[in-house]
Amino acid sequence: MLRAVVFDVDFTLARPGPDLGPEGYRELGRRHGLDLDPARYEDARAAAFAEVKRHPELDHDEEIWVLFTERIIRGMGGEGDTYAAAVEMESRWAQSAHFELYDDALPVLERLRARGLLVGLLSNSSRDLNEFVVHHNVSCDAVLTSHAHGKTKPHEAIFRAMLDLLDVAPGEAVMVGDTIDDDVEGARAVGMRAVLLDREGRYPGVDGRLDDLRELPAALGLL
Repeated sequence: MLRAVVFDVDFTLARPGPDLGPEGYRELGRRHGLDLDPARYEDARAAAFAEVKRHPELDHDEEIWVLFTERIIRGMGGEGDTYAAAVEMESRWAQSAHFELYDDALPVLERLRARGLLVGLLSNSSRDLNEFVVHHNVSCDAVLTSHAHGKTKPHEAIFRAMLDLLDVAPGEAVMVGDTIDDDVEGARAVGMRAVLLDREGRYPGVDGRLDDLRELPAALGLL
């Protein structure tokens, strides 16, 4: 029996606001004496994902994300003190005010809770999710970040820690997220169900993927 739904946060419930996007990088660059081209942001971000590797033991490592951000800055044309700019940009990602909830997030969360389901938020982040839920008026029962736990998704330990917080068995919970490796495969490895939310159409061949969070209740058999 389904008792709990666990959500990834970034690109599942919330998206980065303008300060974290191409124009935000350009504005940040100017203050650090860097001339960054917003048109190069997408390619620079894709290259950063390809080049910057996660910690081999899946430990939460702040420095990896600073280096990831610095790679984006350099890919956008930054030359000079790119590290200082990367540290400042990475600090923005820890602030809830720089994120916007998707329009479908709160209605779906409210619907799940109205059916008596527990809701958890599980994120590879340094953000204070307790502050996040207050800032965005999100109602949930448990929050956990890789910063607080020490391991990042898809490590089994962080999923089991979330299940313990919700006091449910793996078979009683489903994970909803936007990545296959971290969210879907990580959850299934501990015995949870998993649903891929593919807002940008990156995984057209994956069975059961959702385009919109409003499709989730039907996917969970709650209609």
